[in-house]
Amino acid sequence: MKHIISALVENKPGVLAQVAGMFAARAFNIDSLVVGRTEDIKLSRMTIVVIGDDKVVEQVRKQLAKVVPVVKVQDFVGQPVVARDLMLITISTPPAKRPEIQSLIEMFRGKVVDIGQKFITAEISGPEEKIEAFINVCKPYGVKNVARTGTIAMPRQAKS
Repeated sequence: MKHIISALVENKPGVLAQVAGMFAARAFNIDSLVVGRTEDIKLSRMTIVVIGDDKVVEQVRKQLAKVVPVVKVQDFVGQPVVARDLMLITISTPPAKRPEIQSLIEMFRGKVVDIGQKFITAEISGPEEKIEAFINVCKPYGVKNVARTGTIAMPRQAKS
């Protein structure tokens, strides 16, 4: 089962290495890891996606909470979350196929960010399934390069 874990950490040098070291020392595999600043300049948020059963992920969560610079750890399993991935993808595109590719990009609510004589680079964001679907649709044209951010996530806010 896929788990999305959010860790609020102190924004200082070496924290990422400590957290990654904790995962490596315990032979936990990280499917995705994203780190970015928060609204508080003293804190960063790590969004870590791990695949494993609940028991293994609970052990990961507890070990993560023991790392000194970690302020708060939350596993989003079973909670409503907003999760997104961002991808840049370069697709082989002869001029005759360009309108076809641009139409696909629009269908996936993406945008063209670069055009060359033989390629188009698009930006697509959304749930991981949407990103994977777009890659699969583009394969027949020739995917030249893909760069992805990994999953970022936040709990859904209760409607008021």
